[in-house]
Amino acid sequence: MPNRLRDSTSPYLLQHADNPVDWWEWGDEAFAEARRRDVPVLLSVGYAACHWCHVMAHESFEDDATAADLNARFVAVKVDREERPDVDAVYMEAVQALTGQGGWPMTAFLTPDGRPFYAGTYFPSRPAHGMASFRQVLDAVSQAWIDRRGEVDDAAAGIARRLGGARALPGAEPPSPERLDAAARRLAGEFDAEHAGFGGPPKFPPSMVLEFLLRHHARTGDPRSLAMVEATCEQMARGGMYDQLGGGFARYSVDRAWVVPHFEKMLYDNALLLRVYLHWWKASGSPLAERVVRETTEFLLRDMRTADGGFASALDADTVLEGRSAEGATYVWTPGQLGEVLGDDDGAWAAGLLGVTEAGTFEDGASTLQLRRDPDDAGRWAQARHRLHSARARRPQPSRDDKVVSAWNGLTIAALAEAGTLLLEPSWVEAAVACADLLVRVHLDDHGRLVRTSRDGGAGRHPGILEDHADAAEGFLALVSATGDPVWLSFAEQMLDVVLVRYAAPLLRHRR
Repeated sequence: MPNRLRDSTSPYLLQHADNPVDWWEWGDEAFAEARRRDVPVLLSVGYAACHWCHVMAHESFEDDATAADLNARFVAVKVDREERPDVDAVYMEAVQALTGQGGWPMTAFLTPDGRPFYAGTYFPSRPAHGMASFRQVLDAVSQAWIDRRGEVDDAAAGIARRLGGARALPGAEPPSPERLDAAARRLAGEFDAEHAGFGGPPKFPPSMVLEFLLRHHARTGDPRSLAMVEATCEQMARGGMYDQLGGGFARYSVDRAWVVPHFEKMLYDNALLLRVYLHWWKASGSPLAERVVRETTEFLLRDMRTADGGFASALDADTVLEGRSAEGATYVWTPGQLGEVLGDDDGAWAAGLLGVTEAGTFEDGASTLQLRRDPDDAGRWAQARHRLHSARARRPQPSRDDKVVSAWNGLTIAALAEAGTLLLEPSWVEAAVACADLLVRVHLDDHGRLVRTSRDGGAGRHPGILEDHADAAEGFLALVSATGDPVWLSFAEQMLDVVLVRYAAPLLRHRR
């Protein structure tokens, strides 16, 4: 029987609508039920494109015995972190405080008044790698709730005190040039000189760090700042994290060298990176930067645009093959598969160009595609790329989370409007205008504030947060520059009024 998630607008929650778990959506009703039954709340937070969310769902939430145990001893609440980032932020902080790390799926056990007392991320269905099984965790938490309620209450109170303490607020003044220079020097000290980027694996695309370094170079002329941007952008674009056939970036690289990605593609990453590469092109004239801008824009318009003119949240990390989920299966290749599509000669040439080996760089002898050098025959590569992309399109494809998030669409509007203006592509600006029109028509409520999401042209139930209004304002302001139409300035002012009244004013009162 479907559970309470069957009427949700969230694709992630709908993935769990037929679980045997008696899921509740986040809300007062779920916590009232926990109080009535005097049981803890199990809070499970994830998102539709999350690989390990799928793994835990298959292992535990689709298992009848586990679901029966969970239903008998807990009230189970499922949350889409992309739809409710406010809920996710609060409990992720608790997970990080308790475990020293975070991630999704997030698993937290709460008292009926919402205070966390135990938390983690993915729990396996069987004990492994020093981790207890999910059933063992359920049993231990339930027994503690029954037999050691005082300890549970003390733990919940301690976590609440730890998370609710006074915090330093940022200063009211912008950072000085000296402080900005010091930040650039610190980044230079953390730069990976061998593979570019910053720190060790997993390596996420450092979009805003790269924007900062580009601005630092523009202000000071410091060649180190531009060199770090150039090296990082080139390594990301030539490695496996970038889709060499279809354009667009995966969420992060699991290794230092940008070879193997975590295959989900997020809208916000691609909107931010599109702008980074555009600004790199503007600063340097790099042909690689321009190519990535054009290919990533093509990916957004082809694969992420929704029927109502918005842009979908994400493409899944997994592809369903023969009834099971396989991460990255759509994207990886063997030398034999290249030969089947291109023929022996072109297949062998493409394998050498793209780093596809018999041993493989991923799993089961398959390789991600890398383009570590420019092809010696651009025409041959263009033809091979087209044929490989067409063949890949006939494979099973990852699912798409097609909800439209206000903030991420605001970022996309800004990127498309600016890129279309600088690269003389008016159709990109037109796509940005259509997306902005959707935000105005569907996402604006009667009070002039944004809702967080929409799907199939229908507004979601949850209010927008600070990032939604700020990123939408950024998009509208970019459209003013791109089109000269003053209507977008008025909508940007409306968004910034919400920011000032709902978010900045309380912060300023708190500072005083």
